[in-house]
Amino acid sequence: MIRFENVVIRYRVPRGGSRSLKEHMIRRVMKRLSFDEFLALRGVSFSVADGENVGVIGRNGAGKSTLFKAIARVVRPAEGRVVVQGRVAPLLELGLGMNGELTGRENVMLQGALLGYSRASMQERLPRITEFSELADFIGAPTRTYSTGMVARLAFSVATDVDPDILLVDEALAVGDERFRTKCQERMTKFRTAGKTVMLVSHSLDQVRQGCSRALWLDHGTIVADGPAGPVADAYHEWSQAGPDVVNAREFAALRGVAGVMPAAVPA
Repeated sequence: MIRFENVVIRYRVPRGGSRSLKEHMIRRVMKRLSFDEFLALRGVSFSVADGENVGVIGRNGAGKSTLFKAIARVVRPAEGRVVVQGRVAPLLELGLGMNGELTGRENVMLQGALLGYSRASMQERLPRITEFSELADFIGAPTRTYSTGMVARLAFSVATDVDPDILLVDEALAVGDERFRTKCQERMTKFRTAGKTVMLVSHSLDQVRQGCSRALWLDHGTIVADGPAGPVADAYHEWSQAGPDVVNAREFAALRGVAGVMPAAVPA
C-alpha cells in the first residue's frame, strides 16, 4: 500500500528571518535573502503492506510528521520516490485543511471534496458525521468558534466515515474528553478488524504497543529501527531515559537487539 524508496525531503529555512512580509519581499527583490537547508528525511526506505498497523515513534523533530505529509502528498520528495495505492485519509495537524470562516457543515463538504467524494455522497454522510462528532448544536457555526477538541472531533469523524484504504493519524487522538477518545479507539479497532491500513504517530508508547503490530523508530530523519511494536517501543523508551550520555540512537538500538535495524542512508 505504501512504499518509500530512498526518500529525501529538504526544507529551506530563511537565514536571519524577517520581521514582516513587507521586509521579506524587499529582501527578496533585492536578492538579499539567504537560506539554510534542513534535511527532514534522509534516504528513507520502507514499505507497508495492506492491512498493517504501524506506529511511528521518535523525538520531536525526528521527521514523523514529514513522513506522513509525504504519504498524504502534502509535500514532495526532493529525491527518491513515494508510491501509495488506495485512498488516503490524513489526520495531520489539527484543523489542517479547514476554513475557519466556513461552518462545520461546509467544512465537512470541503474535506469530502479534498478526499475525492461528490457533494451528493457527502450530503448522505453528513448526518452520521454530525452524530459521531457530537456537534449537532454547532454544525452550523463557523469553525473559528470551535475549541481545539471540537475541530479534532469533526476532522476525525470525517476522515473515518469516508472509508479510506489508508488512515494516517498524527497525535489527533490526544485531544477531546475521555469518552470521545474511547469512541475514537473503538472506531479505529473496527478499521483494523476490517483489514484497513493504519499508521499512527504517537508519543504514547502504550498506545503503539496495544494498537500496532509494527513500529518505525525515527531519529534525525532516518529510520533507526523497524520491527515488532513491543521491542522497538521498549528500546526507544530505554534510549529516551538513558540521558545525554547516549547520543547515537542507531548504535543503542543495535545493542538492544531490535529487529530490523536499518543501515544509515544519508545522502552526501
